[in-house]
Amino acid sequence: MNAPLDVSFFPRAAKPLTSYKPYWAKRFGTAPFLPMSRAEMEALGWDSCDVILVTGDAYVDHPSFGMAVIGRVLEAQGFRVGIIAQPDWHSAEAFKALGKPNLFWGVTAGNMDSMINRYTADRKIRSDDAYTPGDVGGKRPDRAAIVYSQRCREAFKDVPIVLGGIEGSLRRIAHYDYWSDKVRRSIVVDSKCDLLLYGNAERALVEVAHRLARREPIEQITDVRGTAFVMRAAAEGWFEIDSTEVDQPGRVEANINPYQTTSEQAAGQGASCDAAGASNSIAAGADPASAKGQFGFKTEEQPLRFVPNPALRAKTPPRDHTVIRLPSYEQVKRDPVLYAHANRVLHLETNPGNARALVQAHGEGATARDVWLNPPPIPLTTAEMDYIFDLPYARSPHPRYADARGRHDGETKIPAWEMIRFSVNIMRGCFGGCTFCSITEHEGRIIQSRSEKSILREVEEMRDKVQGFTGIVSDLGGPTANMYRLGCRTPEIEAACRKPSCVYPGICQNLTTDHAPLTRIYQRARALPGVKKVLIGSGLRYDLAVKSPSYVKELVQHHVGGYLKIAPEHTEEGPLSKMMKPGIGSYDKFKQLFEKFSAEAGKQQFLIPYFIAAHPGTTDEDMLNLALWLKKNGFRADQVQAFYPSPMATATTMYHTGLNPLAGIHRDERGEQVDTVKGERRRRLHKAFLRYHDPNNWPLLREALKRMGRGDLIGNGKQHLIPTWQPVTEGAYQSARRTNSTDARKAAAPRSSLQKTKRSALAQPAPGRVLTQHTGLPPRKHG
Repeated sequence: MNAPLDVSFFPRAAKPLTSYKPYWAKRFGTAPFLPMSRAEMEALGWDSCDVILVTGDAYVDHPSFGMAVIGRVLEAQGFRVGIIAQPDWHSAEAFKALGKPNLFWGVTAGNMDSMINRYTADRKIRSDDAYTPGDVGGKRPDRAAIVYSQRCREAFKDVPIVLGGIEGSLRRIAHYDYWSDKVRRSIVVDSKCDLLLYGNAERALVEVAHRLARREPIEQITDVRGTAFVMRAAAEGWFEIDSTEVDQPGRVEANINPYQTTSEQAAGQGASCDAAGASNSIAAGADPASAKGQFGFKTEEQPLRFVPNPALRAKTPPRDHTVIRLPSYEQVKRDPVLYAHANRVLHLETNPGNARALVQAHGEGATARDVWLNPPPIPLTTAEMDYIFDLPYARSPHPRYADARGRHDGETKIPAWEMIRFSVNIMRGCFGGCTFCSITEHEGRIIQSRSEKSILREVEEMRDKVQGFTGIVSDLGGPTANMYRLGCRTPEIEAACRKPSCVYPGICQNLTTDHAPLTRIYQRARALPGVKKVLIGSGLRYDLAVKSPSYVKELVQHHVGGYLKIAPEHTEEGPLSKMMKPGIGSYDKFKQLFEKFSAEAGKQQFLIPYFIAAHPGTTDEDMLNLALWLKKNGFRADQVQAFYPSPMATATTMYHTGLNPLAGIHRDERGEQVDTVKGERRRRLHKAFLRYHDPNNWPLLREALKRMGRGDLIGNGKQHLIPTWQPVTEGAYQSARRTNSTDARKAAAPRSSLQKTKRSALAQPAPGRVLTQHTGLPPRKHG
């Protein structure tokens, strides 16, 4: 179902981004790049910046980089915007480079959370950084948003600090911190920012900027959706309710069955029909006189009990003036049940159509402060999405990063820029709700799509302006490849829904799954002059794709470069249910369509499935079964993805508390316990099952298989998982993150020109060569 291009899929109206009167500095026009130095400011005729953005990423003026989007949006509103990228955070001097901002600082850690950017899933520091020229690590601090905010305050104490980006979004309330293994306070408190903008912040940012430009004190800007701040006074005109009224974390008494006899009720309570039973009967609400007649003795008088009359229930307060009080930071820090409860309530209040404000206390006594979270922002309309992506981006890194030739593909190459250099973002949001992913917490689950015209215009601009374009578009996608223009059948249902996922445990009956608009974009993009091929590199939601076979046919026959990466994540129901991912049967259905349409096109193409190790809810037996599935299907995984507990994700709550928020939180045995994989040895074992073919892992796997009673899988036959013999190994494998996993010594060995020619011409593996996912070679059918 196609919506008009000038309205949102979402029913609630919001002030359009284009309706604000431009700030007076609009007269300076558009900058080729947002300035990073005083010299650049002077060349533009500026004496100062209205807004200075501080980011942990190198400045790339491309709509896939958050700071570029924010900067260009503010510029289009008439503000003079400067950027300080990857400053030296050891003092405040680097933060004074552009002078004092007239309105506010805009601070972000960058496109990635700084802790995830700097550390592996095993808490080991990385030596590289894809968002830094030359892929050099160490150019940003731990918890960069907090550090940058502190330095901004030191540089110019009286300038407001507006914090944004994914690092802020995922830490907006008290949250479990994987790297310190403890619960930390809201980043609003730790950073001492004046205002936090969470989620996609364009709508909130534009309103805040114009209100600050009108000299409105930032302390009074408390009514903007998608913002969080420390409460400085009691909220007037708001109805406060306790979070336990939304979701009860404690014991819930069962309703009495009116069809049970008195003796059955007594037996259910562990009593019998004697004097004690009479007392139980009375306590349960039975009439004392009937109890006397039934049991033949005089009962004691009981006090009157008053119960609320549902017919006289007070009127429910309006949702847009209701705030839910979450358990305080101190409570969730010491009580895992309350932590899981608070996280569950947060996720229940994420739909902009029905979400209520949240408040959480930090500190006790005289130091007590409330962190207030307004409801999420209203999604952007298609026209607003076009407005943002049609802004005059240079689509290139800042000239400061160019090498001696004036290019960005040499020693100063920025890997993250190379990855998206020839790609186009067509939508935002994801309604998949995967518990290990933070996209929903940041971008929301309502899809915001661009128009066909805007998308094709960007492809043409990329073709004409971006240096090095060879006719290959590397991706038309977003957080998910195939959710473009998908959503609820009616706005009313969408605004009322509180489900965490539209596709789990099955695809919602109210969800449109028509891929025709996306198929049409693919066809029109590949028909553009100068475009040789359009590839799809974003993650594919294959359980949705199988609902539109015509889409799968278009994708497989025209947009796959021989290999298509998809993410079933696991094969076993236990971990899949904790991930909210479909069963492996959906993968099998997609695989059938993939092979069918590949054969029709006369192409030999391959699926590359990705899996997660050590996810909450995964047992050792689950990983063993996954390893057996991999061996049966001929897959050898080079890139092993271990579960990484990112702040605020539902799976992170499982990891920290051992409870399942998806099933409800209870203090008794009815609360579902989750097997969490903690400790280096067990995490190594789960990763070893994914790399069962690596000789370095065989000693650990032999020990585990014997302990699990599966010694029958150790042997030298085809039916065995690992052999009995052990070769001499160096104890580790080359990480696939930086280089190909082929042994570096072999890769460095010189080859004759004849060998190189044969290899490039045949593009076939040599007999006996190990075939893996990462080297891009298909699994061998035999041997």
